[in-house]
Amino acid sequence: MPVLDRCFAVFRRALRPAVVVVLLAVFAAALPAASVHGIVTDATGAKVSGARIALLANGKIVSSVVTSSDGSFEITTGKSGRFFLVVTASSFRQLQTPNFYAGPLDAIERNLVLEPAWVRQAIVVTATGVPTPQAQTSAATTVLSLHDLEMRTDLVSALRLMPGTQVVQTGQMGAQSSLFVRGGDSDDNKILVDGVDATDLGGQFDFGPFSTTAVESAEVYRGPDSDLFGAGAETGVVNLTTPRGTTSFPSILFEGDAGNLDTSREQLEAAGTHRKLDYLGAFSWLQTANDLPNDEYHVATSAANLGWALTSGTQVRATLHYGVSATGVPNAWDFYHIADDATQKDQNLFFSAGIGNQMTASLHNDVRYGAVRKREQANLWQTSGNYQAYNSDCFSAAYLGNTVTIAGANGYSATGQAVLDCSTYATQFVNNRDQLIYRGDLAFTPHLGALVGFQFEDERGAEPSSSYYPSVERINYDYQAAVHGDFKNRFFYTLGGALEHYSLFGVETTPRAGFSYYVLRPRHGVFSGTRLLFNFGESDREPTMIEQDESLYSFLETYNPAAISQLHIGKIGAPQNRTYEGGIQQDLLSDHILFRARYFHNEFGRQIEYVGLDLIPELVPNLSAAEQASLEAILQANYAYELTVNSEAFRAQGVETSLEGGIGKSIFLRGGYTYLDAVVQRSFTNSDQALLGPIPTFDGIEVGPYSPLVGARPFRRAPHTGFLSAIYAGGRFTGQLTAAFASRSDDSTFLEGADANGGNSLLLPNRNLDYGYAKLDMGWSVRLISWADLYVQQENLMNNQHIAPIGYPSLPFTVRTGLRLRWGPGSGRH
Repeated sequence: MPVLDRCFAVFRRALRPAVVVVLLAVFAAALPAASVHGIVTDATGAKVSGARIALLANGKIVSSVVTSSDGSFEITTGKSGRFFLVVTASSFRQLQTPNFYAGPLDAIERNLVLEPAWVRQAIVVTATGVPTPQAQTSAATTVLSLHDLEMRTDLVSALRLMPGTQVVQTGQMGAQSSLFVRGGDSDDNKILVDGVDATDLGGQFDFGPFSTTAVESAEVYRGPDSDLFGAGAETGVVNLTTPRGTTSFPSILFEGDAGNLDTSREQLEAAGTHRKLDYLGAFSWLQTANDLPNDEYHVATSAANLGWALTSGTQVRATLHYGVSATGVPNAWDFYHIADDATQKDQNLFFSAGIGNQMTASLHNDVRYGAVRKREQANLWQTSGNYQAYNSDCFSAAYLGNTVTIAGANGYSATGQAVLDCSTYATQFVNNRDQLIYRGDLAFTPHLGALVGFQFEDERGAEPSSSYYPSVERINYDYQAAVHGDFKNRFFYTLGGALEHYSLFGVETTPRAGFSYYVLRPRHGVFSGTRLLFNFGESDREPTMIEQDESLYSFLETYNPAAISQLHIGKIGAPQNRTYEGGIQQDLLSDHILFRARYFHNEFGRQIEYVGLDLIPELVPNLSAAEQASLEAILQANYAYELTVNSEAFRAQGVETSLEGGIGKSIFLRGGYTYLDAVVQRSFTNSDQALLGPIPTFDGIEVGPYSPLVGARPFRRAPHTGFLSAIYAGGRFTGQLTAAFASRSDDSTFLEGADANGGNSLLLPNRNLDYGYAKLDMGWSVRLISWADLYVQQENLMNNQHIAPIGYPSLPFTVRTGLRLRWGPGSGRH
């Protein structure tokens, strides 16, 4: 028996650790654990096996897995908090996801899309309304990343670095800057800040005083997009996004620099996370004297981004951008050689707040409120120039510039004095908008999805400085629906449309369709992927406040309301655009090089222009001869001169090309060229000779003083534009060299009847009046120590004075040198 007892004792001692291990395993299995699962694909939707996925928290790896043969993965952790994923795979660029909150019982789905290592194919939202890889859309989109924006103070130069776009800045830093896309007008674009419409009523947006502070990326969509974003997205959409905090503790970034022309800039940013909260706050101040008299400019920008994860699938987020700027407005210096004593001040607030809910793995809903508050004040404080007792352009005393010679790029020139000022002025414009936006998207299968949306707008506009123009209020609704998907990851499609109900112009429909087909699937080899593209779309734009206030309908509403019903006069209509587009994308050398080429054809109809009173009755449809005579009598009796009507049409077609690729892992090259053929097909602005007199001429050449003549090119749209960009990012050194090119373009001096004798001697032929240019910029930064960088930004290295339109000298060569200081690992941004 003692022997048997000893055997049992040994057995119990041996069994005890095994029981403990089993009990611990059972207990661990019962503990709450968060899991992250999903599928890894390439940009075309093909599954990626063997990709290594690491789950990180507080900068440390919590767990890692390798994707299976179907691209799927699952990571489980007993921790809760803020996480992010890092994905690496052969021939693909390393991907780091935005951080997310996961509780102890949450199951998080994160489907990940990898980009080729040598080219950029980002995730975009403007093409389908939901995050979609560029390779799965037929739309023309370009994403300007933090590398493209971080050392620039505004978006003006950066927006030139893509095909199909042209930015025109009428002056130096801070001056009014307009974006033209594919030959359309500058107010044909929808500008979004965190998904909220940031434009004035009618689509105008001034990029001059808008700072890059707290702008993480700029996604630019070229083409009609009213089916997703409503009236205003007639030729393009620019979506600006705000970064968010990512570190688990406050991380602070400071930048301070100084340069020539008394330029200085300071920027402070603090960001991070705390449990379910992520936060970012930023402030910057920039000032410069520019290079002309009375042209000082300064801008202060504040920004914030706050997010709260209610659950792993529900998040509340609010963002704010507020900018206050003031700039001198010396006028077209080359026409006068005397500067106006004038200023323009802007106060712009953009606010967004919303809640997004991933109800199921396939269903996502997003509700967002947006507010825009914009104020613009312009003042001519006192008249400047050479006093003249009477000038017919002013109908009173005038102040002339000095005697100058105005020379155009077309070789024509004129010498004389132009009227600079008639009297002082003070104007103010107010644009307010409140938006409510809903978007819901449902994935029926991995290859078929649908989107529905609704948008409500309450717009208010006013010109408080004028007693003539009434305030404006517009209530607008948009209903949107679309389907998108693919067939075997080879044929991709988007079909959608919107029903718009706008209080100003009534009901419009805006359909859009896009298709792309991989003739040759992506693979290794010289020709590593060939894709054909086609797009069709119709879009429109809401008229501006001034276009509405100075329309035929508004005039009659003020002076003869009865004529509106008697003659069936309608409100000013929405300008429209119809676009056809086809193209090809070719991958070369195993995705090392990507070539794109697109042909686009835009037909712009019902465009708004000013027409003289003698022609207006003939342009109103369905009026008898007697009714035309009656309308003309009403206009003459009430001293109408010119009013806005929907009578202009023009066409813009062209070819966009781009080429991009990488050399190793540190160098990325990109370039492009666009040919634009635009022509005015119908216009009556210059045709009312009974009222306006004969069309002005220069040496027998007819001149359009304020707008192009029929058969001519629209103003300030160059037929040839291009760009080059080279970025190096490796180790301690980062550098970027960029160049933007443009050929000569049509324009006017706008000096009709404005010479010393009230004549037109200072008008020049429109054709090729603006100079072509090449603008070369360079920026670089070097890591001095772990928490400090030295950076330099140089712009206009060739000191080109003809980047702006005729009359406006461009900002010469400028350089800024500064330090970037960090507290905490990283800047806190993602």
